[in-house]
Amino acid sequence: MKLSTLRLPAAWATVAAALLAPTIDPAALGPALAGLLFAWLLGIIFWSAFGVVHEAEELAEALGEPFGTLILTLSIVIIEVALIAAVMLGSKDVPTLGRDTMFAVLMIVLNGVVGLGLLIGGLRHHQQSYNLQGASAYLAITIPLAMIALVLPNFTTTTVRGTLSTAQSGLFSLLTVALYGVFLWLQTGRHRSFFRPVTSGTESPLPPAEGADAPATPMPHADATTSKSTTGRHVILLLANILPIVILSKSLAKLLDAGIAALGAPAALSGVVIAMIVFTPEAISALRAVHANQLTRAINLCLGAAASTLGLTVPAVLLIGVLTGQSVVLGLSSANMVLLAITLVLSTLTFSGTRTTILEGTVHLSMFAVFLILVFAP
Repeated sequence: MKLSTLRLPAAWATVAAALLAPTIDPAALGPALAGLLFAWLLGIIFWSAFGVVHEAEELAEALGEPFGTLILTLSIVIIEVALIAAVMLGSKDVPTLGRDTMFAVLMIVLNGVVGLGLLIGGLRHHQQSYNLQGASAYLAITIPLAMIALVLPNFTTTTVRGTLSTAQSGLFSLLTVALYGVFLWLQTGRHRSFFRPVTSGTESPLPPAEGADAPATPMPHADATTSKSTTGRHVILLLANILPIVILSKSLAKLLDAGIAALGAPAALSGVVIAMIVFTPEAISALRAVHANQLTRAINLCLGAAASTLGLTVPAVLLIGVLTGQSVVLGLSSANMVLLAITLVLSTLTFSGTRTTILEGTVHLSMFAVFLILVFAP
């Protein structure tokens, strides 16, 4: 029996136990039992997240790009929003959680995963090519969304530094959703060829006539009936792996919040932990793609994660803040604003040509190291 066949039974058994058990009180459990319970929930959520990645990769094979990576990215963001919402609704004193999580996601994917991926790809393949138009499109949407969400609130004067008024929150949320909606429309419609590999297997350019607006196609060996039934099965399994994560996130959030408070760790660590929980499986998928010389897919995963995090998490966090009356702090500290600006400029330079080398990977990893230092020594 494959270990993966036990994933869903273990996840849903844990969900049943969590729903039937009384409300978790970390203080009443004691440090040892609370630690064991946290480790179990974390393990189940990680395991389920890998299930999400597996099913999304199967859908990617059936649907082609960019739909495969888009499904995976949106699934991961749903998990991220669920975890943030669980913490915000469970603890009323986490005004910076959304900001810290989004910033951590940007640093992890744009510096950590991109840097490690380019380093691995450079060592294995020397130079790698990718679809430049897709990378440019991702950065074109990521840069303004990042600045509007994480920098602009520090310079508005209607409310205190780093926050937005109710009117600003509503208008900025609508603007963010509209921008991301237009991006998705172009990604899955008129310009979907921007997000497809430039070659079949070797990442060399497609002929312009074929690549310009060609539709994403299923794998050639599958007939229409089989493809539809297989796709439906993977969609169901994808949802079956996502739901336990969403349901268990509230219990995990309580234990995480209590653990960070007990250890006296920096408040920003909570956002980093959530970001790592959510994006580790996707990061592994991206690194596997780089290793297989599928750099376009890896870029779709990394830059797509950054764009979707800003496009969907910002409105969700602001909506929760408005509905619950909580203060939501989005503006970054001065040091983190500098780091964000460097990261965005560096990403623009990295993806301004058609090939990447070890040098870009090393520089991105150095920026990720700076981020980790600032978490513990701001």
